[in-house]
Amino acid sequence: MLERGKIRNREAGAQLKDFSGLRFGKITPTDIDGFVDFNNKAFVIFEIKYGSADMPFGQRLGYERLCDACESSGIHTIVILAHHQVDAPNDIDVASLAVSKVRFKRQWRTPNVPHTVRSAFEAFMAWVEKEGSR
Repeated sequence: MLERGKIRNREAGAQLKDFSGLRFGKITPTDIDGFVDFNNKAFVIFEIKYGSADMPFGQRLGYERLCDACESSGIHTIVILAHHQVDAPNDIDVASLAVSKVRFKRQWRTPNVPHTVRSAFEAFMAWVEKEGSR
């Protein structure tokens, strides 16, 4: 039995998605690198970029709107942006990546102290638990 969160089908994971047939004017789909739903109480969304790559304008705007809409509905939500330097075909250990920015409470924030994806995730969930007890 495969451990949860591990790569299950490497060949399928390597397939690229072609969204060119889904263009609507200047709008095309984007993908989400990771998403966790904590019983509809909190959402954590991940975007992972190689090197120093920025999110394209439309992708950033999409994440902002998604995150803010979830927050407006009462679900605590963050978007974690992290970068890596891992060349293909090597696997990326997402938990250990350094966090570049976080979308939270309608703002992009740069962490005051260094965070890995895992530590940012844990800090957010600790905040959610604290907020939920109020």
